[in-house]
Amino acid sequence: MTTLQASAPKTDASPRALYVLLLVVFINLVGFGLVIPLLPFYAKSLNASPWQVTAMFSAYSLGQFLAEPFWGRLSDRIGRRPVLIVTILANTLSYVALAFAPDIAWAFAIRLASGFGSGNISTIQGYMADVTPPEKRASRMGLLGAAFGMGFVVGPTLGGLLPDLARLAGHPSDGRLAFQIPLLTAAALAAIAALGVFLFVVESRKPSAKDAPVVRRREHLAAASAHPVLSRVLLVTLISTAAFAGMESVFGLWTQARFAWGPRQVGLCFAVIGIIASIGQGMITGRLARKFGEAKVLTVGLAIIAVSLALTPFTPRGAFVPLAVGCTAFGQALVFPCVAALISRATPPDRQGAMLGLNMAAGSLARMTGPMLAGPLFGLAVGGPYWFGAVLMLPAIAFALRIEHGVKTAA
Repeated sequence: MTTLQASAPKTDASPRALYVLLLVVFINLVGFGLVIPLLPFYAKSLNASPWQVTAMFSAYSLGQFLAEPFWGRLSDRIGRRPVLIVTILANTLSYVALAFAPDIAWAFAIRLASGFGSGNISTIQGYMADVTPPEKRASRMGLLGAAFGMGFVVGPTLGGLLPDLARLAGHPSDGRLAFQIPLLTAAALAAIAALGVFLFVVESRKPSAKDAPVVRRREHLAAASAHPVLSRVLLVTLISTAAFAGMESVFGLWTQARFAWGPRQVGLCFAVIGIIASIGQGMITGRLARKFGEAKVLTVGLAIIAVSLALTPFTPRGAFVPLAVGCTAFGQALVFPCVAALISRATPPDRQGAMLGLNMAAGSLARMTGPMLAGPLFGLAVGGPYWFGAVLMLPAIAFALRIEHGVKTAA
């Protein structure tokens, strides 16, 4: 696998099948996005220190790092649909368990297990690649990213508002009930998403033969490392995601320190970010990729992230925070679909899930290390995680430029 090769499906998917999958992704991400803005405050309600707050983000990502290639390879062998059902049901159980975690150690363990059980993004991307011709993949991956983004519009908004129900019922806004309501709501939404997959999502590929050889993660990693495009795409994912995850993990702490924000303001800001990301991925990225190519758009997206991370700590007032962080989200909206499209173009059909799983594993490793670095840096300087992320983006941009050269060479 040393040249960029298109792997076309036999037929394009029907609009109905795609809309059902996108709706399922949206519902699932509403639940996920509902919890994310609350995690720093939830951890603090368990008397967690700043490093333990960021460790909760890293625990989930560690689970995903271990699980994504496994679920991706399994979906290549037995099909995408059963993997999606199992992983989304694991989401459901993890939200319920987290709602009743007695202390920070249990919360950490639950987040680790839930990350392993819910590492299904590569499976969803594999489904989309299965049913989409190569020339449409950047656009379709953009639609998938838009569904993710809209989940982060509705989810964080609910996450910011649902704790108010506890306050209206006479409970303190930082008490356990204030966080149990959003977590149980997320569990209900995940259960609905699993039911949607079971009832409406049609399998996109035939299971492999029982006697087909099993390709191990090490072999996939060796093949990706030898590929002039895939190797650099994985590095771009690792670096850029670490920078973004570091920013995301301390965002609640940063806004609280700078502007005295609470869960409501953080949730609403995440909603604005989600709108920007959805518009970017659903309406802009695909068009730009068709006109200029995925590699060039990838480079521009990384440059936008670098500049926005460098400037965000200088935000003068809270009113400008959504704009500053929204620029980072827009850059990520350009990066995410182009990375997935480049991988799907460079990978044979029977390895789509595995290679996309490796990419998501790189992202999970980044989401594990990024917050672990951001916590101590935040302790040294409030803007430290943002400036460190901006510096990290420089080698990512260099790799993206090499990807563009590799794509031209293989064309």
